[in-house]
Amino acid sequence: MKLSQIRAFVAVAECGNFSEAASELQLSQPAISHAIATLEEELGVPLFARGRYGAVLTPAGERILYHARTVLQHLEMMQEEANLHKGLHGGHVRIASFRSVATHLLPQVIAKFHHQFPEIAVTIIERLAYLDVEQSLREGRADIGITYLPAPEEFETWEIVQDEYVALLPPHAKIENFQITWQDLAVYSPVMLSCLPCGRPLHEHIRNLAPFLNTASHIQEDSTIVSMVNQGLTAAILPRLAAIPIPPQVQVYGLPVPLKRVMAVAVLSNALHIPAVFKFLELLKKFDFQSLADST
Repeated sequence: MKLSQIRAFVAVAECGNFSEAASELQLSQPAISHAIATLEEELGVPLFARGRYGAVLTPAGERILYHARTVLQHLEMMQEEANLHKGLHGGHVRIASFRSVATHLLPQVIAKFHHQFPEIAVTIIERLAYLDVEQSLREGRADIGITYLPAPEEFETWEIVQDEYVALLPPHAKIENFQITWQDLAVYSPVMLSCLPCGRPLHEHIRNLAPFLNTASHIQEDSTIVSMVNQGLTAAILPRLAAIPIPPQVQVYGLPVPLKRVMAVAVLSNALHIPAVFKFLELLKKFDFQSLADST
């Protein structure tokens, strides 16, 4: 039994199909299929039921998955022990973040860290929303995460930036006195909002202050929403970092009643980290993210 087979088995179980598992492991799909087939042959039981909707674990596969994950966790612990001895002359820091921070804020701090510690690898793990970031920390897939405040008590957090929600209006929109009202937004029905978990504070804000506002939130990609605004199809309310780059023709206003999302660095409380992670945390705490966000 080979480690490559175990990694392939866990990847297919988590992805639900062979093609996504192959992409995650950066292997070809035939290589993944061969690894699973040979593992099933060695174990003498089928691990997956294959069908048009993907690969579903068999009862035997479900029980074996627990042991396979345990094997990989022990391997990771062995690597962490080795990194402890390597100190700052090696190691790997994994940062889970949603797109807007991963795109506009983290590259600058990583570049600064790499200049100081070129032998330490730093990886950004993009997640769809902050809840996925927190889950990555719980599962040990990331050492550091970027999430929202307030965060669950299981995490230790440090605020890094406050990102204001802004109203984006089409190029032809006409607003009196350069001050937008909820009624102005209501003209552009439906107003597009983020449909991800990060949009929940905004939906509650709108429900409390402008329940008459007709909104739609079926589009997940912020860039698609911004493009629709630029074409005059709708208005939108998004966090500013999520909206940029904003086309110059799009009109940008603060909300009639301001709202900000407060973002923070998070780690699991009492987690054991290698020296490289502690050094990166030190830099994150000192870095002026707010100035960077305001200038972006």
